[in-house]
Amino acid sequence: MEEKLITLFHTYESVAYLISIAINIVISILGVVPSVFLTAANLAVFGFWKGTFLSFVGEAVGAIVSFVLYRKGFHKLSETKWFSYPKVKRLLEAEGVEAFSLVLSLRLLPFVPSGLVTFVAAIGHTSLLIFIIASSLGKLPALLLEAYSVYQVMNWTWQGKVISTFLSIFLLLFTWKKINRKKARANKIERDL
Repeated sequence: MEEKLITLFHTYESVAYLISIAINIVISILGVVPSVFLTAANLAVFGFWKGTFLSFVGEAVGAIVSFVLYRKGFHKLSETKWFSYPKVKRLLEAEGVEAFSLVLSLRLLPFVPSGLVTFVAAIGHTSLLIFIIASSLGKLPALLLEAYSVYQVMNWTWQGKVISTFLSIFLLLFTWKKINRKKARANKIERDL
């Protein structure tokens, strides 16, 4: 996917920035597609600083567009049972400083899906202005870390090798844990029969 984006950016150089931002908006609206391949393409075509800045602008604009669309289309969902979990309910009901703090802190956590934060904030009571500020501030360090990691892996520096090694170990442990859980469930079902 990254190679196709790089080719697309080179083919349409005069509007490559706009294409990148548009793709980021689509990724944000979908909410489940990772943007790391787009960040990698931006870094490869535009260089580290311009590519990182472009990814940041794209993600910030994408989050704003997603917030507005989610608020218009899904606001009534906040009343359903799905959103009755205490932490989700807290974000739904948050306003002002509390909403700012929650969105900012959730954006800083790399394992919390960005689309989920945007969705819950949009259908809740968080104002657009507070969301824009908190979301953008939270995305900045996360995106810098992502861009740095992607850049190091792309250039296969010693930092890139360390990042790849840790990522491989994490994926191996995650897979091993999933397999063990599945075996444990199968064994439990077998014993219960």
